[in-house]
Amino acid sequence: MGLFIDVKIAPQAAADAATSRKLAEVCPVGIYAVDASGQGCVVEKNVDECTLCELCLAVGAPGAVSVLKLYDDNRPLERH
Repeated sequence: MGLFIDVKIAPQAAADAATSRKLAEVCPVGIYAVDASGQGCVVEKNVDECTLCELCLAVGAPGAVSVLKLYDDNRPLERH
């Protein structure tokens, strides 16, 4: 978890290889990666680099990724 935001991948999305690859591909600051087993994961050291661009929210089913704004009472980032 970062200082300003927290990022989570839903278990179903993390287990889906196509969704995991797409998350890693679209994030401009490297918050998402695919581990050696093919599972999607969050690169914790990069979380505070998030620009709130919303690109990850467009990947996968609604709720596949959640970005919580810790500085705003854990309010989730919503796609506009």
